[in-house]
Amino acid sequence: MGRTASITTKKASVTVNTASWRDYYELTKPRVVMLLLLTALVGMCLATETWIDPIILVAGMFGIGMLSSAAAVINHVVDHKIDSVMARTFNRPVAKGRVSPKRALIFAFTIATLGFISLAVFVNMLTAWLTLLSLVGYAVIYTMYLKRATPQNIVIGGLAGAAPPLLGWTAVTGEIHAYGLLLVLIVFTWTPPHFWALAIHREKDYAKAEIPMLPNTHGVEFTKTCIVLYTVLLCLIGVLPYLTGMSGITYLIGSTLLNGYFLYMALKLKYNPTEETAMATFKFSILHLMVLFLVLLVDHYLPI
Repeated sequence: MGRTASITTKKASVTVNTASWRDYYELTKPRVVMLLLLTALVGMCLATETWIDPIILVAGMFGIGMLSSAAAVINHVVDHKIDSVMARTFNRPVAKGRVSPKRALIFAFTIATLGFISLAVFVNMLTAWLTLLSLVGYAVIYTMYLKRATPQNIVIGGLAGAAPPLLGWTAVTGEIHAYGLLLVLIVFTWTPPHFWALAIHREKDYAKAEIPMLPNTHGVEFTKTCIVLYTVLLCLIGVLPYLTGMSGITYLIGSTLLNGYFLYMALKLKYNPTEETAMATFKFSILHLMVLFLVLLVDHYLPI
C-alpha cells in the first residue's frame, strides 16, 4: 500500500511539473479578461473628448488586466474541487492537477502585485484601489462565499465583474462619475441573463457540484422568467446613455437592435426552446456586450 501511495504521489508530482505556459495562460481566463478590458477601454475613451495619454492607456489596461487575471486564477484554485466534477471545467489546469494550488496562488499574487503597482505608479491610486476591490469582490466574496451560499450569487457578485468600465473612467479622470456608474449598471444588468442561460444549459453539472444556481434551486422555468425580466430591464437601462446625453443616435439605434434581439432570444428560451436555445442565448449575450460597447465607442468618435 505504501508503494502504491508513493507511485500515486510521483504521478501527481509529474502531472504538476509538466505544466506549460499555456496552463498558466488558461488560468487567467483570457477570453473573459479580454471582454472586461474592452469595457474598460471604452470607459477610458468615453471619459475624455481628447486622445488618451499613452502611458495611462498602456499602464491602465495592463494593471486592470493583471488584477482581473489574478482574480480568475484565484477562482480556479478555490473552485478546483467543484471544477473536477463538472463536464465544462474538469480539464482546467488546477482541477486536472497540471498546476498545483500553491503555484497558482503564487502566480496570482505575482501578477496582482504587478498590476497594482502599474496602476498606483502610472495611473492613480483611486483606480488601483478600486481594481483591487473588484478582485476581492470576485475572488473572495463571490467565489468563496456567495457562489456556495445563495442562488442570487451571480446577481450580487456580478458587481465585481461590472466594474471595469468605471475603472477605465477613473484611470483617465481620477474621479468617479455618473456616466462611469451608468456603464457599470449596464454590465451589472446584463450579467444575470448571460450567466443564467449557461446555468440552464449546465443544470445537471451544477446540481452534481452542489452549487445553488437558480435553475437548481428554483427550477428552469422560473429561471427563464427571470432571464426575460432582466433582459427587459436591460432594454430600459440601455436607453439611459442616450437620454442622459452620454451618447447619440448611433448608440440608440445600435443598442435598440442588440437589446431587442437579446429579448427575442430570452423569449424564445422561455416559450419556444430547443435543446440548443440556452447555449445560443449565452453565446449571443457575449457578442451582445462586445458589440454594444463597440457601438458606444463608434458613437463617441463618430457622432451623428
